Amino acid sequence: MDRETLLLMNCITNMEPLIEELKKLLKGGGAHVGLKDATADIPFELLGERPYALPYSIWQLVEHIRIAQWDMLEFSKDGNHKSPVWPDEYWPKEVAPTDKSSWDKALRQIEEDLKAFVELMQQRDLYEPIAHGTGQTILREAFQIVDHAAYHIAEIVVIRRLLGIWK
Repeated sequence: MDRETLLLMNCITNMEPLIEELKKLLKGGGAHVGLKDATADIPFELLGERPYALPYSIWQLVEHIRIAQWDMLEFSKDGNHKSPVWPDEYWPKEVAPTDKSSWDKALRQIEEDLKAFVELMQQRDLYEPIAHGTGQTILREAFQIVDHAAYHIAEIVVIRRLLGIWK
């Protein structure tokens, strides 16, 4: 075999470095603020605020991250999964959580779904097309989860800055 083929085979068979980097990205941090830091110590009464007529509150952004991430996880593992209707079912109508337990539950669900996605990554070929998809792979879904969350986490930080509650 030539050198390029050997390198490609090694890359495909030795997925651990790629999986470790994906895990770091999924957990947040590095070049971006992670969700845990972005949502830490927010006064409950400010979760529904939309300063300067912004279209979304922190609560709505967190719920949107939760719904979209859950959808990507379920799509990745279940051929019978039906995605929510875009965009209406990906965004909560309520601007604030009904109570603290709803807030805590949303954050906990995001964390649990990330753990489940990491487990899925470790069990599956990252490059193999998802059987019921249209060319998507676990690797693509991982990058999409990371990119989507980073975008909306940045919005959370901006809202916190506008509310004067960011470090």
